[in-house]
Amino acid sequence: MFLTISTTGSPERPATDLGFLLHKHPERAQAFSTSHGTAHVFYPEASAERCTAALLLEVDPIALVRKGKGKGRGGAPDSALAQYVNDRPYAASSLLSVAMSTVFKSALSGACKAMPERAAAPMELRIEVPALPARGGAELVRKLFGPLGWTRVEAEAVPLDETFPDWGDSRYVRLVLEGELRLADALRQLYVLLPVLDDAKHYWVAPDEVDKLLRAGEGWLAEHPEHKLITSRYLARRWGLTRQAMERLELVRLAEADDLDVESVDNAVDEGSDTEERPVPLAVHRRDAILAALTAAGARRVLDLGCGQGQLVQALLKDPRFTEIVGLDVSMRALTSASRRLKLDRMGERQAARVTLRQGSLTYTDKRLKGYDAAVLSEVIEHLDPERLPALEFTVFGSARPRTVLVTTPNVEYNVRWETLPAGHARHGDHRFEWTRAEFRAWAEAVAGRHGYGVEYVPIGPDDPEVGPPTQMAVFSTATTDETEKEAKAA
Repeated sequence: MFLTISTTGSPERPATDLGFLLHKHPERAQAFSTSHGTAHVFYPEASAERCTAALLLEVDPIALVRKGKGKGRGGAPDSALAQYVNDRPYAASSLLSVAMSTVFKSALSGACKAMPERAAAPMELRIEVPALPARGGAELVRKLFGPLGWTRVEAEAVPLDETFPDWGDSRYVRLVLEGELRLADALRQLYVLLPVLDDAKHYWVAPDEVDKLLRAGEGWLAEHPEHKLITSRYLARRWGLTRQAMERLELVRLAEADDLDVESVDNAVDEGSDTEERPVPLAVHRRDAILAALTAAGARRVLDLGCGQGQLVQALLKDPRFTEIVGLDVSMRALTSASRRLKLDRMGERQAARVTLRQGSLTYTDKRLKGYDAAVLSEVIEHLDPERLPALEFTVFGSARPRTVLVTTPNVEYNVRWETLPAGHARHGDHRFEWTRAEFRAWAEAVAGRHGYGVEYVPIGPDDPEVGPPTQMAVFSTATTDETEKEAKAA
């Protein structure tokens, strides 16, 4: 397999900066051993005006057989003959993808200490793969790369034999991509899509492949129109893993959605009303109510579940009573934004020791969430499909079991007071439901009963006598050990 990456430049910003970003010097040819052969990196051209880096993968068929000895396609157990008669050596795109992750590991992560600004900025790129297996042909290639920001996606079918055109085309294409993208983004796209086009893996697809896919697909896969096909093929059509990945991608889409657009419209002040007092945004009312409830509960170690861009975490850090704060979110993009908001890279050592940001899903139990005083789910539950709520319920109330749990969610009855919200519409397009006060209380009381919590309700925002407050909050609490002992002695 052979792949080239080219860019253009100028004397002020030479194209040879590509060498810094790839961490491979343009004046050297380098060879790297892989488990299935040797990867060579060299530069066919390297000048200030134009630079091309080439990756050539030489597959060692003997090493390939030894690596998969006793395994059939995909690593499944098979007869002894399978190591000699199978199609594993021809999953070349998968081999190239793994070689890329090894040779260009730092470039894939976007890390470059020498030129961090250059690594973070888009650059003119041309990527070419002269012979790429593509089950689905040129049309599928365009469907996969077309939505990803490339200005040119060329996939030219390679004939089976140029001497005999009547034989038709092979399943290989000559791929050319041109556009202005971050190098790390382009490499991550190739890492995922090359084996997807080949529709084959040279190794057994284990559960950790889901994490690899979501890491490489961060920022583009969740919104890709062909994300189902990509996920299925990347995970070798293992339906259990595919379903798990699709559920996590759905959570990513929800987490990255803007929160309650209608609130920002309602809280905006007209240009001609400079003398009027600005109304307090509902988001501020919500944070104040959460902080007050946490303080009243005596919580010191707090989980912000579905922390988004870290607004609540930032507010908690300002109060020294909260000694440990953990922000959890399924979206790495949201966590990156939270890290920037909090300025974690410039935070003092003592302050930084109080806060942790973690990636995780609320529909899967997580031992890291146990042992905390309180957990907050602020405007989270309405972004889940109703059938996923029992999984969240068990994760938070059944497994993690903090002493106090705060849940806030919109009150759909108040929607009639939003002048900018059309009748019958949810406050945000990603809301799977919006509950009345009675519906929210019925759910909360059922959850409290199943898991041994008491529950109280707090209105957030102006409490309208007819339709109630815009946001409703349930405060779940369970007796501490000391309180339980006191009650037992009193009895």
